[in-house]
Amino acid sequence: MTWLRALKETARTGLTIERTRLEPLVALRGACGVAIVIGLILWLESPPLAVASAFGAFASGIATFQRSWRPRPVLALAAAGGLAVSTFLGYVAAAHPLAFVILLGAWSLLAGMAWAVGPVSGLVATQMVAVMLVTVTLPTSVLGAVHHAALIAFGGLVQAALIVLVPIRPWGAQRDALADAFAAEADFARRLREDPVAPFDPQPLMDARHAASMTPRQARRRPRQLRGYRALAERIRPVLASLADPVVGAPATGPERERVRDLLQAAGTVLDAVAHAIRWGKPVRLPVEAMAVLEVPASGPMLHGAARRSALRLMALLAEVVESADEPLETVAPAHPTPPPAASAAESPAEGTAAARPADREADRPGEPTGGQPVAQVAPARHTLLRPTVPRLVPLALRAIHRELRWGSPVLRHAMRLAAVACAGYLLGSLLPLGHGYWAPMASVMVMRPDFEQTYSRGVARFAGTLVGVALGGAVMALARPGEWVSAGLAVVCVGLMYLLMRTGFTVASACISAYVVFLLGIAGEGWSQTVQDRVGLTLLGGLLAMAAYALFPAWETPKLRDRLADWLQANGRYAVAVFGGHAHPLERRPRHVRDALLDARAARLAWEQSEARAQAEPVRHRGISRRSAGAAQTALSTMGRVTMLLEAHPPDRSAPASPAAEEFAAALRVALPDAADAVRARQPLDWTAVHAALDAWRTREGTEALPVRCAELLVDALDELAGALSRGPGGKNRARRRV
Repeated sequence: MTWLRALKETARTGLTIERTRLEPLVALRGACGVAIVIGLILWLESPPLAVASAFGAFASGIATFQRSWRPRPVLALAAAGGLAVSTFLGYVAAAHPLAFVILLGAWSLLAGMAWAVGPVSGLVATQMVAVMLVTVTLPTSVLGAVHHAALIAFGGLVQAALIVLVPIRPWGAQRDALADAFAAEADFARRLREDPVAPFDPQPLMDARHAASMTPRQARRRPRQLRGYRALAERIRPVLASLADPVVGAPATGPERERVRDLLQAAGTVLDAVAHAIRWGKPVRLPVEAMAVLEVPASGPMLHGAARRSALRLMALLAEVVESADEPLETVAPAHPTPPPAASAAESPAEGTAAARPADREADRPGEPTGGQPVAQVAPARHTLLRPTVPRLVPLALRAIHRELRWGSPVLRHAMRLAAVACAGYLLGSLLPLGHGYWAPMASVMVMRPDFEQTYSRGVARFAGTLVGVALGGAVMALARPGEWVSAGLAVVCVGLMYLLMRTGFTVASACISAYVVFLLGIAGEGWSQTVQDRVGLTLLGGLLAMAAYALFPAWETPKLRDRLADWLQANGRYAVAVFGGHAHPLERRPRHVRDALLDARAARLAWEQSEARAQAEPVRHRGISRRSAGAAQTALSTMGRVTMLLEAHPPDRSAPASPAAEEFAAALRVALPDAADAVRARQPLDWTAVHAALDAWRTREGTEALPVRCAELLVDALDELAGALSRGPGGKNRARRRV
């Protein structure tokens, strides 16, 4: 992509306004926190102190709106503590320009490295730098610095107290994540009706897993409706895919296929109802038509073989999901509702009832079943996803930062850019004959991110939003000439709008913030005309500095695509080896081992997709892999993971005999993976000869009708497609022949 096209694409992304679900009550609560702080300080202290203290409540409120699974009061208190420390250090060093520049550079470097811990930590650390830049306008003594830091911390305390005293949808983020997982599976079931090999995005399941990890105190207090559901959602997905697939499920056409389509439609209805019940904490309400489909019919189209086993397992899992609800089941039906599927006498086979046994349920236990293993057979603490508390998070954060202390790390490069731009922007703002020179570095700090697309799109959005915000705020100040209390009220209104519309786009948020600053400075008696001119010019300067810094010292994702692809291949291979190894030795199969391999494969896939998406927006030529080859390789590896998932849905009975041929196939795949990953990185052809030989031997011994053999054939086909995809494009054989 050329630079011109990249700039157009990032500008379009930055100016996009999205439609999203709003949370007016939460926004109102955050605005009330800012109003309390401004009102109290304005009444008890002075307008300049009210302006300074407002930043604490404002920034702490922003922290509580981020996508995090920690309690919101903890986020507000953590942000307030960091802001207070930043304020104190800034006030102490503000009287000494050289010392302040050194402190600003070091503080910005640490704030940039905070992105290694996570995006929420990175954002809060960025706000600390912004607050430090604001403090240079109010030099004071050490005692005064303590006073100002206490006022900043007071804003966070108010926000935390309001969250505790006025709870709005407690556990709402966790409920939404779990409900989104079930809604994604419902959509997956409906898409499988039309496309039996439709892909599934595992991101909702990954978000649900992150949401399920919590501190010990959270684990004790979480609602019963949030316990055990996610493990069931994980088990439903492969069963849906196995039922719909024409290779391992029902035939592609005929009465059995129509029966499968009906089952998938009913499954989507049930999963949607469960998602709604979880999201809003209400009873599960199911249409009687869907319940009737989820019964083994006495006559009509019947399923056979693997398709029948998948259908029975799906019925039992859906019944368990419904029965695990905290509230009683409600059916939208006449006076005699159909009983849940698990109660049907037609499901006498073991596959239809094993999953619904009370021993397999986790509704009353803190543990989490994995891989279909009953919770009663393992120690609950072993499977509980415990998130470290804030004190225990410190050594983990330090280790995460230490891992990024390498030259090629995008986090380290971001930290170095942030420190350089903050210092340069502060010096330039001080030299220019404008007031509020700190706005230039503050604009740079707020738009800079570790990747190219976000930095450039946020830079454009920041400038556009600033134009709108200062124009509206300046017009109101010029026409109405409000006093300090009216200006404070208008500032609170802008804060409330920003909290409400924050997720619609950075342009809208920037407009609200710019108007908020205009009204906030109006409290202190600042002239609106100078505020508008300074804000627009210095914001433009700060945005240009941020963009220039990334262009001069980039951290491109494009050259890393082959590494990400190789990591995904290895993770998928380990997942496949674990599943095929379970068929080789049924008595020794380890569901936990398979589960861990699946999670690693998902993480590798997510890393690839994120890198590939960032690379598409970068003005860099693809080195080593073209976009066409990257797309074909992604399809092949997705197919590889899907085939393994289909086989995982049909685990062998522990009493089944061992399969030496399956063991040889798994061993051949295990041995070939490291060389294949190295070949992907080095742009060399892939060699799957040993895997093909093991598959041929398996066919000779056990035939081609066995389900594991058919899945192995599909897996090898996907590996061949990967080899073909990577043989095209830069550095490949096909390209070399075209040059000749």
